[in-house]
Amino acid sequence: MHRQLRYAIGFVVLLTVLTGVIYPLAVTGIAQTLFRHQADGSLIEENGDTVGSELIGQPFSDPRYFWGRLSATEYDAAASSGSNYGPTNPALLEAIQARIDALKAVDPDNQEPIPVDLVTSSGSGLDPHVSVAAALYQVPRVARYRELGEDQVSALVERFTEGRQFGILGEPRINVLKLNLALDELT
Repeated sequence: MHRQLRYAIGFVVLLTVLTGVIYPLAVTGIAQTLFRHQADGSLIEENGDTVGSELIGQPFSDPRYFWGRLSATEYDAAASSGSNYGPTNPALLEAIQARIDALKAVDPDNQEPIPVDLVTSSGSGLDPHVSVAAALYQVPRVARYRELGEDQVSALVERFTEGRQFGILGEPRINVLKLNLALDELT
């Protein structure tokens, strides 16, 4: 019995060291060596200051900028989750209507249909991307507020359009933070 207990305790200690110390250190070392930018959070820096991450949406409400998706978590990565509201939930309908009203208030002349990703949140509540349709919907507003030509802003949208992942997964999309930083450089 004592021998089995010694083996069991020894095995627990061995597995704890292997899976709790050696494995995490090895994975971290490999990630830092081969994928440093991603392992450090895919941070975007401007003039030596960190302005955000490529992976987490940022709140933009100034009409001079492209707006991203709604966030059910107020862009707090620690609280990552969707709203989990069903399609008939009054709270979801109110949030959608509020976003429609905000979009129409800053761009009352735009009669195009509003893309769904501008009025709904993503599953994580932190999506940094919008669809190409959502970006193109905002081009007239951004161009007007920045006193730029729509063709100039559309070209920027086209330049920042990312294709499908591995050529087959998802839809073409645009990272809103990167696009807005490029807009700031442009003006």
